Amino acid sequence: MMKMKENKFPQKIAAPVTQDELLQRCEQLAGKTLGQVAAEMGQIVPENLRRHKGWVGNLLESYLGADAGTQAQPDFIGLGIEMKTMPLNALGQPKESTYVCTVPLKQNGQQVWQDSWIRRKLSHVLWLPVEAAADIPLADRYIGNGWLWKPTVEQERMLKADWEELMDRIVLGEQAEITAREGEYLQIRPKAANSRVLAKGVSASGESELINPKGFYLRTSFTKQLLVTA
Repeated sequence: MMKMKENKFPQKIAAPVTQDELLQRCEQLAGKTLGQVAAEMGQIVPENLRRHKGWVGNLLESYLGADAGTQAQPDFIGLGIEMKTMPLNALGQPKESTYVCTVPLKQNGQQVWQDSWIRRKLSHVLWLPVEAAADIPLADRYIGNGWLWKPTVEQERMLKADWEELMDRIVLGEQAEITAREGEYLQIRPKAANSRVLAKGVSASGESELINPKGFYLRTSFTKQLLVTA
């Protein structure tokens, strides 16, 4: 008798048409390990994430049918939803800050929060918690229950205040001096493979200078609040 093959997701998943469809796919993910998902998608699990920092997010985006790719769009274009993974430590708390988007290093002070790319990114987010304790092999790490989030009025007020303060520094040409200690919930940190990677910025004197690329990150103190209310 011919043995029936187990049904698996194809490697290329069509984008979900509705939020309900996206959440149904999240339910199918919950309780699986990264190794199981990788096997379904025909992918090989790397030994660690040192040289594969975006692997987990890319794997889960593929499984769920994210269709933005490298476009300047939310991950699920038709739904206007961005996807973010939330690595959890052994205590079930956010392990690290969450990357949102790159920081524009050339600014003339005309951009406002309402029109910013970061606000658009954070306007509607699918959060996916994933085990990230160092003692658990990558393939054996479980995926938790995903949920959709929109910032409350107070959360957006706090994010806007941080963004405006940090962007003021950039407009003044002080981006090279910004540290991760600044910002209550939103911070700026280097965003590059190593310190040798440089991008063009503007100095306080208005002249071009080469500095490390920067990224906006959500602090764990902020994402911890989201996890509690999920």
